[in-house]
Amino acid sequence: MSDQNYRNLDESDSADHGSKQDISDGSIEPIIEGEPFTSYFDEKIAIPEDEVHSWFSFRKLWAFTGPGFLMSIAYLDPGNIESDLQSGSVADFKLLWVLLAATVIGLLLQRLAARLGVVTGLHLAEVCNRQYPKFPRIVLWLMVELAIIGSDMQEVIGSAIAINLLSVGLIPLWGGVLITIADTFVFLFLDKYGLRKLEAFFGLLITIMAVTFGYEYVRVRPDQGKLLKGMFFPYCDGCGTPQLEQAVGIVGAVIMPHNMYLHSALVKSREVNRSNKKEVREANKYFFIESTIALFISFLINVFVVAVFAEAFYGKTNAEVHEQCFNQTSGGQSNLFPNNTDPLKVDIYKGGVVLGCYFGPAALYIWAVGILAAGQSSTMTGTYSGQFVMEGFLNLKWSRFARVILTRSIAITPTLLVAIFQDVEHLTGMNDFLNVLQSLQLPFALIPVLTFTSLRPVMNEFANGLGWKIAGGILILIVCCINMYFVVVYVSSLGHVGFYVGAAFLSIAYLCFVAYLTWQCLVALGMKFLECGQTVSIHQIIQAEDQADSSIN
Repeated sequence: MSDQNYRNLDESDSADHGSKQDISDGSIEPIIEGEPFTSYFDEKIAIPEDEVHSWFSFRKLWAFTGPGFLMSIAYLDPGNIESDLQSGSVADFKLLWVLLAATVIGLLLQRLAARLGVVTGLHLAEVCNRQYPKFPRIVLWLMVELAIIGSDMQEVIGSAIAINLLSVGLIPLWGGVLITIADTFVFLFLDKYGLRKLEAFFGLLITIMAVTFGYEYVRVRPDQGKLLKGMFFPYCDGCGTPQLEQAVGIVGAVIMPHNMYLHSALVKSREVNRSNKKEVREANKYFFIESTIALFISFLINVFVVAVFAEAFYGKTNAEVHEQCFNQTSGGQSNLFPNNTDPLKVDIYKGGVVLGCYFGPAALYIWAVGILAAGQSSTMTGTYSGQFVMEGFLNLKWSRFARVILTRSIAITPTLLVAIFQDVEHLTGMNDFLNVLQSLQLPFALIPVLTFTSLRPVMNEFANGLGWKIAGGILILIVCCINMYFVVVYVSSLGHVGFYVGAAFLSIAYLCFVAYLTWQCLVALGMKFLECGQTVSIHQIIQAEDQADSSIN
């Protein structure tokens, strides 16, 4: 067959031409031969042979274990923890089913990202670089970078608050912000000791979160009947606008755009012969099992937080908490809560304080340790995400330390200014804006991953079937619509005409770019009547797919 009409995935990043490989035979060949390994270590984990257990082997599962747990940390960052505690205090146990549904949707979307990395040997940013024209891929890179920086700011805020709580206020918030710079570099030195040791360290941080938040769960002893009902019965009796907005916020906090890019890169750390279909199929299976286990654990940790605040603080007023804190701490922390009858509103800082007021100092310090573990683990995985995205989109081979200096400097500056000149409420209030920022970036990860995993010239026989195309399209549409609602609600709450005008102009450019990505995705999903020209790489790939079909027939 003739394949001169499309750009294949083995092209160099800087050129628009190069050698092509024939994919008409449906075989899976290495897309980049001799390409240096650019994952988070210059080593790959070998997969052991197990002739005795052909269908399932715990030895093989253990060898594949790692990438899914690093990916799951994004489901446990400080932004998620704050969304959890607010969900419990605002809606009791009634939104646990939303958390469960969002986690399941996240798992299905992560499956697509992992399959892309396993089958092609390229992560999502690299595929985008090779298949989108220059201007769209630059815009796409900028949008993903915004999401990473926004996530990094949340992690800085969470770590700074945890350090402030652990030091009993001796280390001010701005001091905690500065400490997060140094400790990130210290932790990144761990990559000198090998890939498995780094993955074990991340596992330790997840264990710390499970133990600390699990302690709070045992200490509070939530009603198990209400918990199970809230988890498995989709209802929200008596819910109003605050509960609806909180439900939308849960979805926005759980499904993170940069996590798709991260997971598609992490799976490259395992030694898989992509010319062997059996090995590729096996890798897809074990990575999905590992991701399921990892996200189940992250879901349990999130449930711990929701249940603690639902049981202990749902329906509480500021006056009740003010009185309790005044009696417990001799008035030291009671000024955080106005002495009125308004419903209690908490964040990750006030959450720790109120736990200390009701359940003793141990509850406060253990909470702070959990938040610190969440912030530090998320910081490191965010650094890896940034490195993969920059390498993939721009073909820039920066060291992780240079990457940390760039993203951390951008994240630190506004956070540090707020920490110096404002109070903790303004600092934690930034999380709302940052959640909106990341919600806006979701289409720039979800649409490309569905597009490329649906293309048979890219994925060969591992391309999405009709069911996955329909289900994936519906899931992404639902998630994007929910997050757009979240953005509209946030902008409406600003209450200033200048914000409305600015949002209107930005919305036009934003929606045009989303429409462009959607158009290409729809063509990839099989709606070829929408194709109108041969100028876009993805469309050229689809033309090649048609030629392959005709040559086979």
